[in-house]
Amino acid sequence: MESNTPPIPGTPPPFHIPPPVITAPPPTRVPRRWGWIIVSSILFVMLAFSVLMNIGSVFSGMGNVTSSHHGVGPRLDEVTVEDHSGSDKIAVIPIEGIISSRMADRGGFNMVDIVKAQLKRADEDDDVKGVILRVDSPGGEVLASDDIANLLREFQEDSGKPIVVSMGSLAASGGYYVAAPCEWIVANELTITGSIGVIMHGYNYRGLMDKIGLKPDVYKSGKFKDMLSGDRLQSEVPPEERAMVQKLIDETYAKFKSVVGEGRNAANDMNKDGRALVSDWASYADGRVFSGKEARELGFVDELGGFDTAVKRTLKLAKVKGEASIIEYRQRMDFADLFSIWGKSEAQVVKVDIGMDAPKLEAGRMYFIMSTYLH
Repeated sequence: MESNTPPIPGTPPPFHIPPPVITAPPPTRVPRRWGWIIVSSILFVMLAFSVLMNIGSVFSGMGNVTSSHHGVGPRLDEVTVEDHSGSDKIAVIPIEGIISSRMADRGGFNMVDIVKAQLKRADEDDDVKGVILRVDSPGGEVLASDDIANLLREFQEDSGKPIVVSMGSLAASGGYYVAAPCEWIVANELTITGSIGVIMHGYNYRGLMDKIGLKPDVYKSGKFKDMLSGDRLQSEVPPEERAMVQKLIDETYAKFKSVVGEGRNAANDMNKDGRALVSDWASYADGRVFSGKEARELGFVDELGGFDTAVKRTLKLAKVKGEASIIEYRQRMDFADLFSIWGKSEAQVVKVDIGMDAPKLEAGRMYFIMSTYLH
């Protein structure tokens, strides 16, 4: 209640408290839904890749129909490794690691498929005057080695173009098998080569089974149906079975020696300045390995040197005057290949690069391979 009494002269006016100033609260920030943003981004990327995959598949299929170079095999791009003036070229085809028809590459093709496609490109290109087979391999499967050797032999016969082998640090067993049909073989004096022979490897684990009380229970339709089984006692293996397995080994070994003898003799007939096999060469084909120097002395190798030596020899055999560009056929990786790999149902294995793929050898399968790679 306000007083009606007039103020006394000389006294200050009464003090009034100002009303409080009311300010609006700051707007609250709505937190971002980072989880939904991340999920949406992932879905968008997957959708984009899916569209690109379909487009890549369409163009890939069109390429298979219209291109005589690619067909339905591996898609290869020609890459110039060393460029020289002129149109003449030398194609380099590598044989590296374990030779196998089972270890598929990123596009679903094995080593035999890729070598076949590379030789086809070299045959169709008139500018390619010769091929250098660059071998760095301990060998591998019998059948894959034989398939590649046949492809190389047929290429030389059909195209008339020479194949010169350039051996790396290791070209043994199957690595030498694929080299034998070629017109000329160059090795470094420290190359490990030879190891001519066949091996079949397995384990007998019956002793371990007996220790833990595990007994096999086998039903079979015939006496030899469980051949090469590792769960039998050694005394349970009949002599006839051992003889049959050894016969398979001996037949394959005889084929190996015939490939070496025929290939080296044919090469020597074409090039008299090469090395001929010594008369008793078969006695050295007992699985032993040679240095490049010893292999040349025995006639398994024509010339000592490196890759440059192989290039010069190829130019000479192909009768090329001057120099030639060095090319390779490298496999193309596109979206169709990428998603074909992701779409596989089997489990994918992460590989660690140690310089050479670890061999995945199977019991009961014959190999042209150095025995040190069995363990």
